[in-house]
Amino acid sequence: MLRRSQLTWTSRSLQLAAVLVFSIAPLAAQESAAKVIYQTGQVSVANGGYFKALSAGDQIKAQQVVVTGPDGFARFEVADGSTFEIFPNSRVVFRETPGNWQHLLNVWMGRVKVFIQHAPGVPNPNQVTSPTAVISVRGTVFDVVVQDSDGTTLVSVDEGEVAVRNLTAQGNSAILHPGDSITVYRDVPLFGRQIDKGNILRNALRVARDAYYQIMIQRPVGGGGPVGGVPGSTGGGAQGDKGKGGNSPGTPPAGPGAPPAGPGAPPAGPGAPPAAPGGGD
Repeated sequence: MLRRSQLTWTSRSLQLAAVLVFSIAPLAAQESAAKVIYQTGQVSVANGGYFKALSAGDQIKAQQVVVTGPDGFARFEVADGSTFEIFPNSRVVFRETPGNWQHLLNVWMGRVKVFIQHAPGVPNPNQVTSPTAVISVRGTVFDVVVQDSDGTTLVSVDEGEVAVRNLTAQGNSAILHPGDSITVYRDVPLFGRQIDKGNILRNALRVARDAYYQIMIQRPVGGGGPVGGVPGSTGGGAQGDKGKGGNSPGTPPAGPGAPPAGPGAPPAGPGAPPAAPGGGD
């Protein structure tokens, strides 16, 4: 009798485990994809040495490389409602580390702007990396710009708190708050005094982004336009802390140095990127 009940319990446990596996699998697949919610210009995903053009509505998967040309810009949304924007002349890997859903992006070259979605008071840990830096966040709005082939990385925060660590030099992390910026150089330790608190770099990024947005909305969008709105629409809900109104500050710098290898993407420096979704100063 005891043996029969043990077998029954074991059978039920295996059935429950199978149900959990099949339930979690779609969630994992969803987490490992990002949807294009706005695209303009040359935006492609590298696929085995070839480049496939992306347009609004397409999805990218974990470990895929997104490459933008001199006029390319795209906004992507992940399952939790967070979004990220990739600017012209950029090369970015989406979820490069399998199984580590906190590693959102690895920026090889160019510029990204990230809007992490999270409920008030509930952290949403994410990481963005570059050749020289690890940027750790819990829910925030920030820019990352890789400026040259040496991996020089500018990090600027609009909202929330970001920890920046130099991958190529020993030392403590630098903690950035709204309005703070820092530049990470290869083999140079970070020091608190390196933090720019004057909003100079952040304002330069914003001007560039706003100018780019103006250019984009005044010309026809070929191949793929916004899903449910213009480039500056929230497209996926407010970013950063929920409930904050207004558009989030777009603050990208003028073009990110030399352009990455891409589908016929010449080096021209990017103009200014489109308006950011949700969040805001």
